[in-house]
Amino acid sequence: MNTTKGRVLVAMSGGIDSSVAAVLLHEQGYEVVGMTMKTWDYASAGGSKKETGCCSLDSINDARQIAVELGFPHYIIDIRDEFGDFVISNFTEEYLAGRTPNPCVLCNTHIKWDALLRRADQLGCEFIATGHYAQVREENGRYVISKGIDENKDQSYALWGVTQESLARTLFPLGQLRKTAIYDFARERGFTELVNKPESYEICFIPDNDYRGFLRRRVPGLEERVAGGEFVLRDGTVVGKHEGYPFYTIGQRKGLGVALGFPAYVTAIDPETNRVVLGNFDDLASTRTVVGKLNMGKFASLEGRGLVPSITKIRYNHDGSPAFLEQKGDKIYIYFEEAVHAVTPGQAAVFYEGQDVLGGGWIERHTIGEIPEPSAAAVAVSES
Repeated sequence: MNTTKGRVLVAMSGGIDSSVAAVLLHEQGYEVVGMTMKTWDYASAGGSKKETGCCSLDSINDARQIAVELGFPHYIIDIRDEFGDFVISNFTEEYLAGRTPNPCVLCNTHIKWDALLRRADQLGCEFIATGHYAQVREENGRYVISKGIDENKDQSYALWGVTQESLARTLFPLGQLRKTAIYDFARERGFTELVNKPESYEICFIPDNDYRGFLRRRVPGLEERVAGGEFVLRDGTVVGKHEGYPFYTIGQRKGLGVALGFPAYVTAIDPETNRVVLGNFDDLASTRTVVGKLNMGKFASLEGRGLVPSITKIRYNHDGSPAFLEQKGDKIYIYFEEAVHAVTPGQAAVFYEGQDVLGGGWIERHTIGEIPEPSAAAVAVSES
């Protein structure tokens, strides 16, 4: 096969997306090297569910089988120590701080891309590739992530933290394909097991999707330490007892075990007092948000640009809301045109200009209450 396009290291989880990404690049003339990353082990995570997902032995074997059939090399790398030291420790610490973490973004930003690029250099690979539904291009000296054309599968939100240096060497072969085309591609080439393989949507190190059980196992004595905290209303009125503040998230409605005569939601968490604040849906409305630890995409900075219009997503499955962005130093202040609900410290806010990612950051705090009157500058921006 003519491999004039260069050598590429493909992250292969054993699932249909990364497998098709590898096959596509192979057929396009790249010299493919497959790599599966072992990020955790089931024995240490515990739980009640059979080991599944990207780190199971079956998934590793599925990835290797694709490589064997197509005749390209495949390696397994063990990054459990660095993954656990960073991603899992951060996951635990964030819940103990009363925030709700996003481990997939952290893993992409600090673990997977770094690990892939180091191995790519060792193996003489010019590029790395993944099976994410997103696109990347160079424009005006910047590498810009944009949404995959299948918006139902788009994963650009989870990639905002990947650095410019990493994006310069990254390929997203699935960015211009829809999921239905991926299934058709696999069927046409006889990979029926991939088509029939169920997809996993859980956090990889919590295969039973029970993060509370994970925290209990991870932090000895946690349950006893935090049990018996108070549910309170915004005015401080005590309305019940709870199991401990780390076991709740902003916007949670189910599983509260308290009846208030109206649909109650978690609106705030105070780790210092072990109090969980409850309120109605309107109490979750926020109009302004501050994010930090920025990573900018399309532009190196928004500072000095005034109020920049965007569509801003405050969580992975959020459709996005119109907002103005104002960068001041290492923070971006988000002013939503209409109130958004359940803004959650610890999650990421990602800013879009059309299909392009302007950048993102970690939510630090937000303001609940009346929608502020737009400033003259904001009006000028919205009318231009």
